[in-house]
Amino acid sequence: MSELHLTEALDTLKQAGIRITPQRHAILEYMIQFMSHPTADEIYKALEDKFPNMSVATVYNNLRVFKDAGLIKELNYGDASSRFDFVTHDHYHIMCEDCGKIVDFQYPGLDEIEHCASQVTGFQVNSHRLELYGTCATCLAAKQK
Repeated sequence: MSELHLTEALDTLKQAGIRITPQRHAILEYMIQFMSHPTADEIYKALEDKFPNMSVATVYNNLRVFKDAGLIKELNYGDASSRFDFVTHDHYHIMCEDCGKIVDFQYPGLDEIEHCASQVTGFQVNSHRLELYGTCATCLAAKQK
């Protein structure tokens, strides 16, 4: 886990006047340590032994606080559960259609898409989202057995 990312994130919350509770600290630490784009339920299950009195609602509420502070992004892919991504830089996602694993990747040439789209359409582009879908190496290996 990157202690620097955790320290910066905690500083961001403190500067926004947000109290750092043990639960907030643990949720944020989990997000940074695993970078797995977890759901609120996955975070809850990972931390429930450490915080037996914490509810799923507490996790959701804290994720909302982190989102409002600009520390995480909420990812919706059409299924029932949002996934949450600790934001450290602009990046894209590739998702396994078999197991649901989500992996970050960067490709600098994709940034040109906004400029091109603006030129072709006359739109002011505010943001974009790119998602690729496929089968991860683990699932491919399992299929070949």
